Amino acid sequence: MADHEFSTIKHSDHLLLDQPLLRLPSELLRKNFRSAHFTIEKDTSALKTLLKDSATAAVSGRASQQDVLRSLDSMLARMRGVKRKLTTCADDEARLHAHAAARIAHLDELYAITSVDDVKYEAWSRKRLDRLLADYMLRRGYNESARELAEQRGMENLVDTDTFVAMSRIRDALIKGSVVEALSWCTDNKKESLTSVQSKLEFMLRFQQYIELVRTQSSTKLTEAINHAKKHLIPYRATFPREVQQACGLLAFPPSSPASAAYADLYKPSRWTDLANLFVTTHNSLLALPAVPLLHVALSSGLSALKTPACHAYSSSSDTASASSDPTAAAASTFGHGVCPICSTELNELARAVPYAHHTKSHVEHDLRLLPNGCVYGKDRLEQQAKKSGLHADEIKDLRTGEVFPVESLKKVYIT
Repeated sequence: MADHEFSTIKHSDHLLLDQPLLRLPSELLRKNFRSAHFTIEKDTSALKTLLKDSATAAVSGRASQQDVLRSLDSMLARMRGVKRKLTTCADDEARLHAHAAARIAHLDELYAITSVDDVKYEAWSRKRLDRLLADYMLRRGYNESARELAEQRGMENLVDTDTFVAMSRIRDALIKGSVVEALSWCTDNKKESLTSVQSKLEFMLRFQQYIELVRTQSSTKLTEAINHAKKHLIPYRATFPREVQQACGLLAFPPSSPASAAYADLYKPSRWTDLANLFVTTHNSLLALPAVPLLHVALSSGLSALKTPACHAYSSSSDTASASSDPTAAAASTFGHGVCPICSTELNELARAVPYAHHTKSHVEHDLRLLPNGCVYGKDRLEQQAKKSGLHADEIKDLRTGEVFPVESLKKVYIT
């Protein structure tokens, strides 16, 4: 009954890890719709105005036949431009719908599986692991490796390659000292997106532009910096008062002067890395992407589910020294080694910071006994194995190693 309970798949728990798989296409479709709607509204309004002006000029006689024809050609050219933009939006929409359909079908495969023992579940889990690896590589900038993995596994529609490639391109540009790409991204996402989440990204990018102008200490650039501040920074003095005050004071503290720490920090090269991190955070928040790679989330969940207090009880050097002088502590320090994955050298340090799992039931054996070699078993199972092995009444045998110990050497284990 217990084995069946643990082998049954809880689909809702599995899908907690896969929420971004469906959220991102939905957010991109919403963004694509807003872009198409804005194009239609803007160009339709302009065309109506141009048509009205041309018709009025033609009727009143202020425009010649050639002027009217030029106006019509201009309107036709603009309409062709609108058609190209809407065609691009339609292609993007079809691609995103294909991605969403593929992802729904992929998740639907999970609902057709009821047990982790099913061979189909192993194949589905392998594909999910490949997805998590591709997501991790894309977030770390290994775009080509992620693309090749997606192509080899036939899961291009399950991996958001284009989105992360565009993100990494802007992030790398910021690290190299260019805000042009990031400002263009802000312009594309400003209406109803960055404004709604009250993002400070655009202001910080403009602030960095101002800092770079002041850094030069050229009279021409300083004048440009003042005009830049009036246009892009002063309007935010109510929202970001501290930064605006720093911008005003920065004119009196060139990089070569012994400035105060508050102004010296503004000239640090590390600000570009901070801007890149701010952009990534804003980008992920805007598209409903988790702040950390999903591989980290899955790994942390697995480590937490297996972690016990004994896994790190004797991990420090002082604990090891005390364990060597205390036989009981020495036995406890080897508890789980060779059996527990968290006690292994590879996973022990990784699991140190994750919390313990919340267990509502205890599934350990009843009436545990600690053997001199550090292994722990239930008393009933040890006695049954001793009878089957034909041992004396005062002897027991380790079920795993086969070692024989006297009964008086066993110690009772209490779990708190």
